[in-house]
Amino acid sequence: MRVLAALSGGVDSAVAAAKAVEAGHEVVGVHMALSSQPQECRLGSRGCCSVEDAADAARAAEIMGIPFYVWDLAEEFEQTVITDFVEQYAAGHTPNPCVRCNEFVKFRELAQRARALGFDAVCTGHYARIVEGPNGPQLHRGKDEAKDQSYVLAIMGPQELPRVIFPLGEAPSKAWVRSEAERMGLGVSNKPDSYDICFIPDGDTQGFLKSHLGSKPGEIIDTDGQVVGRHEGYWNFTVGQRRGLNLGNPAADGRPRYVVETRAETNQVIVGASELLSVDRITCSDIVWLANDDQGDVDEAATSAFGASIGERSLGEVDERVLTAQIRAHGTPSVVTSVQRFGEEEEKLELSLALPIRGVAAGQSMVLYRGTRVIAEATIERANRGEGSMAS
Repeated sequence: MRVLAALSGGVDSAVAAAKAVEAGHEVVGVHMALSSQPQECRLGSRGCCSVEDAADAARAAEIMGIPFYVWDLAEEFEQTVITDFVEQYAAGHTPNPCVRCNEFVKFRELAQRARALGFDAVCTGHYARIVEGPNGPQLHRGKDEAKDQSYVLAIMGPQELPRVIFPLGEAPSKAWVRSEAERMGLGVSNKPDSYDICFIPDGDTQGFLKSHLGSKPGEIIDTDGQVVGRHEGYWNFTVGQRRGLNLGNPAADGRPRYVVETRAETNQVIVGASELLSVDRITCSDIVWLANDDQGDVDEAATSAFGASIGERSLGEVDERVLTAQIRAHGTPSVVTSVQRFGEEEEKLELSLALPIRGVAAGQSMVLYRGTRVIAEATIERANRGEGSMAS
């Protein structure tokens, strides 16, 4: 099988490509250069797509003895990921750029080009599994729960499942992957993982947004409508934030206050008590179904028997009939007790959760799981508690 392997320059993608070579596939490596300033150096474990990453990818390909190419996708990355990131914050949302990168660049562009070049499949170093089910391939969580990346992969859609290989899906740990890199002599076994937002390598998200959106002074108000502070732009705040509010007046009860909502239309940031962050209903749109044979119905008997909380149980032990929702890449899933589908022009979902969860913001990705299998991905529009909306 002819396989196009994405080589980021890190240990995961290098080991994944090497595993594809060991499996007997005809492998070609490609590094996707996403930075408009590739000459910039990586700052420790912050950022990616640097000149060092491209060089590390080239060296790994040379050691494996496979052809290697660099694709300049900086313009596509700028348009579909960075621009979207800024626009979503300007709309008062909290986006996940890694989800968008996987949707538009790491899978759409990679898969389209792979097909055009006659490759049978693409290979990446993501921690997720493709499992052959009775109705075709399924996307499942990776065996290593600490590294599982199925959450950010759900956006790829069902059409790519038959044409993708995740050799690290069964990897028991990152330590095992590093030991495999050392065994294979790939030269990146001790390279630190990248983290945070790759196009903000210094970690200063507020500074990045200010450079793109400027300042827009406005009011910080409490849930009673009283002005308690000022801000320089609602996009600098996200639901659940406590630090950096600089409130002039303490709450009447002396308790700390948190951001519970940002309102782009009025340029206001709403703050309130901690309990207002807990929601048990989530409304989602832009739904991507990955399971044609499973439309997210709740098995009430299985859900009742399983209980309201994941607790200390391993995610691999979640009953395969139980539906759960996850709102962060490495967040604990929440048991879903009901799913309502509505909308004539655009399908939407409203999920009811067995237990309230905190800090849900519009713009976040929600991924539905049946046991370890990914069922769907959607974008959160709003989150509610019994008495009404707390995030929109």
